[in-house]
Order: sequence, then structure tokens, then C-alpha cells
Amino acid sequence: MLEYVKTILLKVSFDRMLFEKELRKALKVLVKEELQQLKQWCYDTFSGVYLVILNKVFSKTTA
Repeated sequence: MLEYVKTILLKVSFDRMLFEKELRKALKVLVKEELQQLKQWCYDTFSGVYLVILNKVFSKTTA
């Protein structure tokens, strides 16, 4: 499921609102271990563009 979520996020990364929506959906379907991996991958991949969104979304998780 994690690889699927990564694919979706890459495909919607052109649109800020769509990216945030899909990221929030991903948090609901992934297990804790996958959330940790997703968080690291997102910061590595998107922190230059969507750092504010990443901080906002991941601040609400315990991952």
C-alpha cells in the first residue's frame, strides 16, 4: 500500500490542494510502520515544495 500511496502523491504533486488531500487519505490507510516510512520519504521528496503542508499534516500523527 505504501508504494501505491507514493505513486499517487507523485502524480498529484503538481497541485497543492490535491497533494494535501491525498496525503491525508494516506494517513488513514497505512499502518504505523508504513507511516514512518511515508513521513521520511515525503520530507526527502517534497520538503522543498510542500514543507508547510508536510509539517501541518504530520504534526497531527504520532508517527
